Amino acid sequence: MPISPAFKDRLYPHLPQIAAHFGTPFHIYDEAGIRETGAALKTAFADAPNFCEYFAVKALPNPRILTIIREMGFGFDCSSIPELVLSRGIGAHGEDIFFTSNNTTREEFEAALASGGCLLNLDDISLLDKLPAVPEVISFRYNPGPRRTGNTIIGNPAEAKFGIHHDQFIEAYRRAQVLGIKRFGLHTMVISNERQYPYMLETTRMLLDLAAWAQQELAITFEFINIGGGLGIPYKPDDAPLDVGLLGQEVSTLLADFQIHHGYVPNLYMESGRYITGSHGVLVTKAINRKETYRTYLGVDASMSALMRPGMYGAYHHIDVLGKESGADDEVVDVVGSLCENNDKFAIQRSLPPIAEGDLLVIHDTGAHGLAMGFNYNGRLRPQELLLHADGTVERIRRAETLDDYLATLRFEAEVMPAKN
Repeated sequence: MPISPAFKDRLYPHLPQIAAHFGTPFHIYDEAGIRETGAALKTAFADAPNFCEYFAVKALPNPRILTIIREMGFGFDCSSIPELVLSRGIGAHGEDIFFTSNNTTREEFEAALASGGCLLNLDDISLLDKLPAVPEVISFRYNPGPRRTGNTIIGNPAEAKFGIHHDQFIEAYRRAQVLGIKRFGLHTMVISNERQYPYMLETTRMLLDLAAWAQQELAITFEFINIGGGLGIPYKPDDAPLDVGLLGQEVSTLLADFQIHHGYVPNLYMESGRYITGSHGVLVTKAINRKETYRTYLGVDASMSALMRPGMYGAYHHIDVLGKESGADDEVVDVVGSLCENNDKFAIQRSLPPIAEGDLLVIHDTGAHGLAMGFNYNGRLRPQELLLHADGTVERIRRAETLDDYLATLRFEAEVMPAKN
């Protein structure tokens, strides 16, 4: 299903005034919806031991959003220095941060272990030798290879660049023990945007089986297992939502059974991004051109640089034309931006109400991996971000990029290395 009726009710009546005040295009996020989803997630996993959601900062890296996430009691999943800086900048510290390395540099490890450290999650066994210091706690990202299947977004685990091989699992933790590390966690991420809860249940079972193996071989007890992100949202109107309540119940049952058989139970962590904010954001853009050739092309003032998913994945994002309902006079159009690329399309052969220049189009479910995946091809500048507060006020939380921003890295002190004689 597209965005919630409650979000529409909060936003649509005021959208013409918002667009007139701030200009288009813009992403706008729904504070009330984000808080409701966060509360529902905590309720679903209330019976899991010390459950904690580490919000995937990559999904929506904005300090105002991260502040809301922190107020809900969640931590942050980071994988770069800027994401660490953003998280620490709004007050996260120490084990509020879960840092998952991926082709990581020494500089990034130094940043992760500074300022009170973090929960450090390594992507490869070789990275133990490259750590600038021995961390207090270590986790490894496990890749099950052919033991599990992925999907089109995250790929086949056996072909994925992420995580340690199954045959490296025991050796990785043995080497961590040799370094003197005594606190351990276990992580995986094998699916993305999954709405069938049994897949995440099986992921939990897989990690608990690995925990039992490590306990037998190395006498390790894990402080936590992190089942990753990947909780899906319904992008299409006929998509069924994830039954997160049933997932929480059955995962909690697995954990309780593990405790009976192994004498302890690890804490349960996850790192959802899309599930928390994805359905609570929209991209608002204005129709500016209409072109009739082999197809009807409806040009808008946003481009793929503001929302990459349709062009990159062929992903579906529902579209409303503000003030117009679908009916017998609908027309089939491609909704396009201005990039010199044919995949710069928000919708392909989509049936929509007749659209006139100046109409506002609302592109749904851009609250995750929307602006965050933006880029500057063709010199197109990324749009502003707004936040719709629960009291109805609207706050700009990121200004639009400017030409000066785009040109800033071309203004520098000249430096030339002399030619070698």
